[in-house]
Amino acid sequence: MFDSPMSVSAYEVLRVTVDVDDDTLRRAYRTRLRETHPDTGGDAALFVQVQRAWELVGTPEARAAYDRGRGSSSGEWGAGPAASAPSRPADTRPRARSHGQPGGWRRERYLSLIREWVGRGVDLADPYDPALVRSAPPEIRHILADALAEEETARLVAELGMGYTVWHDVFADRDGRDPEQKIDHLVLGPSGLYAMLSEDFGGPVGVRRGEISGANVIGSPVTQLVSRARVVARAAGVRFSGAIVVLPDDAVLDAITDLGKVRGMPVALVTRSALTTLLRRGIPGAREVGGTELFDIRTRLQQRVRHV
Repeated sequence: MFDSPMSVSAYEVLRVTVDVDDDTLRRAYRTRLRETHPDTGGDAALFVQVQRAWELVGTPEARAAYDRGRGSSSGEWGAGPAASAPSRPADTRPRARSHGQPGGWRRERYLSLIREWVGRGVDLADPYDPALVRSAPPEIRHILADALAEEETARLVAELGMGYTVWHDVFADRDGRDPEQKIDHLVLGPSGLYAMLSEDFGGPVGVRRGEISGANVIGSPVTQLVSRARVVARAAGVRFSGAIVVLPDDAVLDAITDLGKVRGMPVALVTRSALTTLLRRGIPGAREVGGTELFDIRTRLQQRVRHV
């Protein structure tokens, strides 16, 4: 949570200033624990966030390290999907077929807006500098956070293997011209065809009447995802098995949350660490795809999908 462009700092979670002394910091932590503890009517997700904040700044050593880097992996923010993971031995296993550039449109949008916000004529040496990102308006930070979320989802889906096909950044408006009306990922495999949204709201979220709710949630992301899937379904002559919203692990308490049907389509929220499990087994109640139908759907999408 604290390495996201959207996230608040550990100090903000504990409701103290960055120059607070250690004793005051400790008292603030205990106060926040009481306020957020589920047994006293607090929010369980916020309770976990408070504990995580204390892990980052609760000792002099941890606090010094956090203050140097502000708890971010921002050095990777500008790396893109190819460098989002640490160096590891080459993986020679077959990967899912992938089409389009995950997070590409949002990265371009972020770079355009951050330069516009800084001002013309200003030499912007590093548009991903942590101090610059943290000081930018929330709507700009959200765009970068979503780009990173899309890239991470793409990395996870690729590991499902050659039985899966994924299309990234797919136009989902009737005219095929508005990049704001897009689906982040279409994933096709034996468990079904899914429309997927990768999101990062920078904090815990909840569910209310089949929709995501939270301090940084704008609009109706679940309803929008389902509506866009229906546009693609009509254009390509295919039927979706369901829709999936992918969130950071600490945004929700449950790894998989079944939202039931929204406009007739099964929908689930899933944390990143549980995504591949869900895609392999499918959403409860979703229609599986097998045999020649899978090849037919793939062909139809390949002919009709347009990338942002």
